[in-house]
Amino acid sequence: MSPLVKPRALAPGDRIAVVAPASPFERTEFDLGIAELRRLGFEPVFDDTVFARSGFVAGSPESRARALRAAWRDPSIAGIIGVRGGYGSAQLLPLLDVAEVQRARKPIVGYSDLTALLTFVSQQCGLVSFHGPMLVGRLGKGPS
Repeated sequence: MSPLVKPRALAPGDRIAVVAPASPFERTEFDLGIAELRRLGFEPVFDDTVFARSGFVAGSPESRARALRAAWRDPSIAGIIGVRGGYGSAQLLPLLDVAEVQRARKPIVGYSDLTALLTFVSQQCGLVSFHGPMLVGRLGKGPS
């Protein structure tokens, strides 16, 4: 297997897509995470589908995949961060496009259930992905 391709580096002022590929979350923690991304110098971007709830997941697999794919296709988005883990990311894998991810070459950050997406990006698309903090969790706790 060839070495993984590095995504573009992020810089202050970059627009970061906030997506919810797994479980739903509490709005208060989400808002704290958004504030933290801004404090770190990024411009968080999301649409209302991020707040969807369907049982144990944040909306239908199709709507969650659409949000992720839109972030990869949007040239104004520099990177992608998951809101939280939990359950459901693996449901998106059949709905994703390898070539689209490869063309975008954007960093994606998450952990827990988002490991399925990180593995897809690394193993299927040949790009480095980042196992790191998400919006709800460490970022959503505010400054330490």
